[in-house]
Amino acid sequence: MTSLSPPADTRNLVGSLWMVLAMLAFALEDSLVKTSASTLPLGQILILFGCGGSIIFGSLALLNGEKLFAPEVLNRTMRIRFAFEATGRLFYGLAITLTPLSSATVILQATPLVVVAGAALVFSEKVGWRRWSAIVIGLIGVLVIIQPGGDSFSVLSLLAVIGMLGLAGRDLASRAAPVGMGAATLGFYGFLAVIFSGAAFAIWQGAAFVWPDAATAFCLAGAMIAGVAAYFSLMKAMRTGEVSAVTPFRYTRLLFGIAFGILLFGESLTLPMVVGSALILLSGLFTLSRSKKVAAPRP
Repeated sequence: MTSLSPPADTRNLVGSLWMVLAMLAFALEDSLVKTSASTLPLGQILILFGCGGSIIFGSLALLNGEKLFAPEVLNRTMRIRFAFEATGRLFYGLAITLTPLSSATVILQATPLVVVAGAALVFSEKVGWRRWSAIVIGLIGVLVIIQPGGDSFSVLSLLAVIGMLGLAGRDLASRAAPVGMGAATLGFYGFLAVIFSGAAFAIWQGAAFVWPDAATAFCLAGAMIAGVAAYFSLMKAMRTGEVSAVTPFRYTRLLFGIAFGILLFGESLTLPMVVGSALILLSGLFTLSRSKKVAAPRP
């Protein structure tokens, strides 16, 4: 009997296109948030953005028959995930609003390397010396970009690093989340963490509420739509093609982030950014290729 499912090459191609679309949507979301920050306090942006995202994902969870308030929501893993999500979202939001979008996007691409290292340390996953070497090289790429100790070093560049570490911790905690908890439910609580981080920062900053004008409201609405589209496309990518085939296309976000930074915000590429980007990209792709070989069954 002939199978009606498309061949693996076709599924991988479609999955890769979904991944590229997801990364484009994420980069667009970052650009719209950065634009909104020119007229609105970041805390308010995070609160509004989190409210919109939690409503959307909460509705999706209910439509899928998922329980939003199950007892496992309060377990230790979910609390850790919430803390990492709030930290990562806040500091990455600070990074894209206070520093060049292109450099913040590049630093964020080190997240998969940190996740691999964390999986080895926390979950005792096997990581050989080659992948450890690639992880170290990728982190050196981050240091090349932020240039600690150099004349051009800015403490603000550490915001993207902290944000990246927070999101990597979120990804690791997601792997240990209760099996029965659906993606929409995780998204719902992820956006609740965004509301929490925004409220905490707004209280600390003491900034007054600013009523958004039409253009800013449009940017915020666009950021919410782009964020949901990105999440949906990412899920489609991971469920359509093989993980090892579609995951490398995550790095297209680097290209989109740099392009938006140059075209929309007048940013420019520097030699340290180019070198650091190359180190992060190459080490990330090598780590993915080694992960595929390790996971492949032996004949």
